[in-house]
Amino acid sequence: MTALEANFDGLVGPTHNYAGLSFGNVASQNNAAAVSNPKAAALQGLQKAKALADLGLVQGMLPPQLRPDLASLRRVGFAGTDAKVLHEAASHAPQLLNSFSSASCMWTANAATVSPSSDSANGKVHFTPANLVDKLHRSIEPGQTARILQAIFKDPAHFQHHMHLPEHPYFGDEGAANHTRLCHQYGQQGVELFVYGRKASQANSPAPKHFPARQTLEASEAIARLHQLDDRYVHYIQQNPDVIDQGVFHNDVIAVGNQNVLFYHQQAFLNSASELALLQQKMQGDLHLVEVSTEDVSIDAAVRSYLFNTQLVTLGDGSMALIAPSDCQENPQVYQYLQSLPERGSPIKQVKYFDVKQSMQNGGGPACLRLRVALTPAELAAVNPQALLTDDLYQQLTQWIHKHYRDRLCATDLADVTLYQESCAALDELTQIMRLGSIYAFQR
Repeated sequence: MTALEANFDGLVGPTHNYAGLSFGNVASQNNAAAVSNPKAAALQGLQKAKALADLGLVQGMLPPQLRPDLASLRRVGFAGTDAKVLHEAASHAPQLLNSFSSASCMWTANAATVSPSSDSANGKVHFTPANLVDKLHRSIEPGQTARILQAIFKDPAHFQHHMHLPEHPYFGDEGAANHTRLCHQYGQQGVELFVYGRKASQANSPAPKHFPARQTLEASEAIARLHQLDDRYVHYIQQNPDVIDQGVFHNDVIAVGNQNVLFYHQQAFLNSASELALLQQKMQGDLHLVEVSTEDVSIDAAVRSYLFNTQLVTLGDGSMALIAPSDCQENPQVYQYLQSLPERGSPIKQVKYFDVKQSMQNGGGPACLRLRVALTPAELAAVNPQALLTDDLYQQLTQWIHKHYRDRLCATDLADVTLYQESCAALDELTQIMRLGSIYAFQR
């Protein structure tokens, strides 16, 4: 069966700001309280998505969620008019206001885990939104994420949507940031690689000591069951606890895969040699393991540059390209390695650099901004067409961003009811552009 891989990028929301909410994410914490530029952030992400579409890849867009999330603020006891709710939250619980104003849903690698129809027993594309229980500001996302995915992938003949896992650390789930599908062709049976940080059911098993392990083995196993995956084509591997403690909060900060290529750091996994040997067997001996040594690139350099938070994509001629942040060019150690990468004998033949600094300063690179969905032609035809990036949609979204987004935002602005009203107006117009229906109604 023929199929392709589509990337669905998250549009950066109007409240993009730096509140340092993500303990364990070095960039997020280092840039706390900096002044952000939501307009530049949204344009940078959109331009990166358009560049991939211009390369001939199928590119989709996912809308932002409504922020500040007044429904969540009211749920925890703030009452009255919109202006009063924001004022009271800012006065008495500013951390809550920061959390419920976060534009973190822009990182759609955390939106869900997706399994294609060729891997599932019932021949449908499966979606499970991530519960994101480890971080308060992200834990409010799953319900809205589900509505967005259901509005874009609507046809039950092709798509099956699951509720997010129970909201407890036992089932801590961070979505596709800890999931990689390896295959020979997108439409063939693949091997789904789940990377976890800890075993919730085994208190004495290896785990990081300083930063949290956000993904549990038990969550990954539950998703594999929900998606009706064949155990023979599923592999679980534990992330190295030591690299989590060095700021590698998700697997996509230390490894990225595409088709039969896995690009990863030498220190990425626990019991790396034996586990990757098993993965190689499941890939019938045809897996290109592109390992980056600590001597070539240190963990610190990898985290600061987001060398592995890159998109690895297959181009029309069958070769692969790495879509990297411009920060990789600015790190001498990383840039030197990437300059030599096309000559190292792997299918990765070129590197393309993009400025996504507004996202990078909050701890998310090119790979964070996209959710990968492998689709057959019939499944692609069933996707909401207004979610697929065309020249026309790109122009509409560019104009929409210029019309509705501020070019400067600081923490005190979050309490301004005008910002909330601007966000509501922006998303109301976006639902018309993308024909998304009433997906924001429950948040009002």
